[in-house]
Amino acid sequence: MKKKSAPATPALHRTSKNLAIGIDDQHLEAIAQGLSRLLADTYTLYLTTHNFHWNVTGPMFNTLHQMFMTQYNELWTAVDPIAERIRALGFSAPGSYAAFGALTRLQDVPAQPPAAEEMIRILVRGNETVAATARGLLPLVEKAGDQPTTDLLSARMDIHEKSAWMLRSMLGE
Repeated sequence: MKKKSAPATPALHRTSKNLAIGIDDQHLEAIAQGLSRLLADTYTLYLTTHNFHWNVTGPMFNTLHQMFMTQYNELWTAVDPIAERIRALGFSAPGSYAAFGALTRLQDVPAQPPAAEEMIRILVRGNETVAATARGLLPLVEKAGDQPTTDLLSARMDIHEKSAWMLRSMLGE
């Protein structure tokens, strides 16, 4: 599960100048960059979870197949609000595999689907990583007084921490 050497972080593209929403340009750019990382992590976790939904086998098949479907559907609906918040801050949202690959902190899945318990471990780490990405951005967002992004980050942390807990429970941890 070695991550390929990451290309340089993609540059942000400003789409709106002179926003008068009460957040200075320096904070807008830093928040948009952080949200771009959150978007990349979320999309990567979505893809991993969907992959595992397709490829899970073994005695926990039905339980995990359903659990993974619930989680990938939630992740799919999460990417849009994150991308739209980036747009509301005056930047274009990343949307290519290359950009997501450069921005994400998550590792790619193995070429050969792992055993069910390893899938669960990978998803625990993925959810914890996404929660940590959101939490890492929170001090900047709070300092800038960006309440909508604070709300978004809080919701994402709650969801990913609960998902990690539920997955860990499947492992008896």
